[in-house]
Amino acid sequence: MSLLFKTVDWAEDSNIYEVNTRQYTKEGTFNAFAQHLPRLKDMGVEILWFMPITPIGLEKRQGSLGSYYAVADYTAVNREFGTMDDFKALVQQAHAMGMKVIIDWVANHTSPDSAWAKQYPEWYKKDANGNFTEAHGWVDVIDLDYTNKDMRQAMIAALQHWVVTCDIDGFRCDMAHLVPLDFWKEARTQCDAIKPLYWLAESDEADYLQVFDASYAWEWMAVSTELVQHQMTPEKMMNVLVKYASQCTIHAQKLLFTTNHDENSWNGTEYEKYGITAKTFAVFAATWQGIPLIYSGQELPNHKRLLFFDKDEIAWTEQQPALHHFYKTLLYFRKRCPVFDCGAELIRLTTGAEDKVVAYICCNNDKLALLLFNFSNAGRIKFSIHHERLKGTFRNVFSELSFQFDSTVEFEMQPWQYFVYERTGE
Repeated sequence: MSLLFKTVDWAEDSNIYEVNTRQYTKEGTFNAFAQHLPRLKDMGVEILWFMPITPIGLEKRQGSLGSYYAVADYTAVNREFGTMDDFKALVQQAHAMGMKVIIDWVANHTSPDSAWAKQYPEWYKKDANGNFTEAHGWVDVIDLDYTNKDMRQAMIAALQHWVVTCDIDGFRCDMAHLVPLDFWKEARTQCDAIKPLYWLAESDEADYLQVFDASYAWEWMAVSTELVQHQMTPEKMMNVLVKYASQCTIHAQKLLFTTNHDENSWNGTEYEKYGITAKTFAVFAATWQGIPLIYSGQELPNHKRLLFFDKDEIAWTEQQPALHHFYKTLLYFRKRCPVFDCGAELIRLTTGAEDKVVAYICCNNDKLALLLFNFSNAGRIKFSIHHERLKGTFRNVFSELSFQFDSTVEFEMQPWQYFVYERTGE
């Protein structure tokens, strides 16, 4: 696959933290969220993705506050969250701390009472009776018509507005595959002319990696959940990852996650899906080829399904979140160890226990990490691995204990256990 655009350097070994502004604090505002920036910076967060911050339509609104994805005005801020100046200040604060900001972009549809629907009804798809068509079966939004050139240019102008006005660093594009690929090519070309941006697609379709820097690993999340719930071997999950590798170029990546706003609200928390294995899969998502996503409250950990259309505050306490150190260790390891950079080498290792254990090394020049996962509830699994590059001193990233390895190393693993080693010396 040919890559039409180059990913910005700062994103290639990064991580993404999804911000649900409404539920993040009691106030549900940009200013209230800003108080969490120092904690998130300390945890190792590098890219903040804000769920849609635009006004929400009133017509056919669901719940008391409505869906973030029922856009009423592409160039304004939802007053529920604050003002445009508040958001500008938040972006500036994040930038001052070395973090980047991307915003959710809903290009496929708007609310039925949006500014565009009122002023430019010809920009929308219609049924045989001349009525607006509901987008993808959602009752509170209507489909835009991408055969209309004026609408396409207005959409690009709206995207550019946020880059120019707020100095954001990119976009997470909602249901990107419902919008023609040629539009995204045109939009990225014009928006990147202002400043190089990062583009994330909510899509698992390979073709969209021609334009986007990363796309969702929906299938990986589905089969990893299936692995846990049906006690399957890792084979199916690993086959999905092999397929992803064949689709990705050196710069294009897959977004790996165990939860996000959709999964949490509609399909269950990561603990409903993964149970006691949630941390195991969080580690895997951060150490396989790709870019890891953390959703608001995962560091608590959050065991609650957050309401989507109504206020449902995340239950922060005055104490540091229980998994803050876990994620800090994981994210700092990713950043410190260049073996997770785009283009680094990943080598699967033979264990003789492939029906339960996945083992691999990640290499970049003289840097190396060793990762082992017992993806089963079987305990005391004994096996050995062999590779010439395993010789040296290795530190367990989580226990901080050091070990001297030879080219052949023996291991014993407990149910759902993971080992993360960084080579620190010869």
